[in-house]
Amino acid sequence: MQNFDTKQFTEQFESMFFGPARAYASLSVDYTEKLVNAQLDAGKAYTDTGLAQLRSLMNVKDAEGLRTYMEGQQKVAKDLTERLKGDAEKVASLQQDFVQKSQKLTEESVKQVQETATKVAK
Repeated sequence: MQNFDTKQFTEQFESMFFGPARAYASLSVDYTEKLVNAQLDAGKAYTDTGLAQLRSLMNVKDAEGLRTYMEGQQKVAKDLTERLKGDAEKVASLQQDFVQKSQKLTEESVKQVQETATKVAK
């Protein structure tokens, strides 16, 4: 009759389940933090732009001021379009990085499980 080795069982359970789960949770939290920070930065930039535009509109007092304001809207629209494009690229980059790291983590976990299973079989 074999003795049940709780230390070996715990190590195997750690390497097969808890370790990979913690690593994936850490990766997910890091990704979420980066994504939330990107969204907060974008939201602040859009809010600041909107408020600046409202302040400019409030300073319009005549036809010339309105014309100047309207001409400035083209630049604002261009800047916002570029900002939106940059923000979309940033989010896409974050997602791609997360997917690549998740795949690598999965591959490492599968390899670890296979090595553990080989050790147990012997």
